[in-house]
Amino acid sequence: MQAEDSAIAFRCGGDTLYGILSLPAQPARRGVLVVVGGPQYRAGSHRQFALLARELAQQGIAAMRFDYRGMGDSEGEPRPFDDIGDDLRAALDAFVAGVPGMEEVVLWGLCDGASAAAMYAPGDARVRGLVLLNPWVRTPAGIARTTLKHYYRGRLLEPALWKKVLRGHFNVRAAAASMLALVSSARKGEEAGEGAALSLPERMLDGLSHFPGRVLVILSGADLTANEFSDMAAASPAWRELLATPRITQRRLERADHTFSRRVWRQQVADWTADWTSSEN
Repeated sequence: MQAEDSAIAFRCGGDTLYGILSLPAQPARRGVLVVVGGPQYRAGSHRQFALLARELAQQGIAAMRFDYRGMGDSEGEPRPFDDIGDDLRAALDAFVAGVPGMEEVVLWGLCDGASAAAMYAPGDARVRGLVLLNPWVRTPAGIARTTLKHYYRGRLLEPALWKKVLRGHFNVRAAAASMLALVSSARKGEEAGEGAALSLPERMLDGLSHFPGRVLVILSGADLTANEFSDMAAASPAWRELLATPRITQRRLERADHTFSRRVWRQQVADWTADWTSSEN
């Protein structure tokens, strides 16, 4: 299917934001707005977002990617990922106006872009679906536990490590100190309950619980961010219950890295996204 890219400019507050609209000749009624993980601009690592948008457009799905305020070509001051609600609303306005006949929008986000999308979606009725890749649920205790489980455990089983130790090429004292610091951080987080304020995982849980639409979660098998999300969800009854609901679909690419940098991984993500977005469920 023929598709073309065109630049788009729109206002957010007193600033001008810029994006790229990938538009098929006959757009489907459901489009995809890419919410970039930051800090980066609309092309993405190894042009990931640009290639995804063009692939979706080739399959008849309009897609838009843009720069938040303070990023890429957009004006304004930079802001954290959990403070881009106005940017997302302005982008949605521009996206809907730029694609006649589009009735619904799916927010597609990677890392903290996924987290931002999950927290934004309940407040905008135009958003009918979410595609969340390796969602960012970082807490000090969470990353400590994940690193101990998925990095240090595997590292201790590597023959190459013990060869370095025997040859005196490995600083055992420094490594032990680092591991003990992680253990301490994990214990402090458990004792403090991650603090009195709502943690990021709790805020995301609240957002997804109040979002009535469908959700596709895609996780990399070789990524600490994805592992932290999986471990957090497995340890939480509320998250387990949410992820078990029929409206949430989960996919996993076992060997993929955080940004799905290989072509085969990128194509699988695009295919999953297009099939799920096009389905009428």
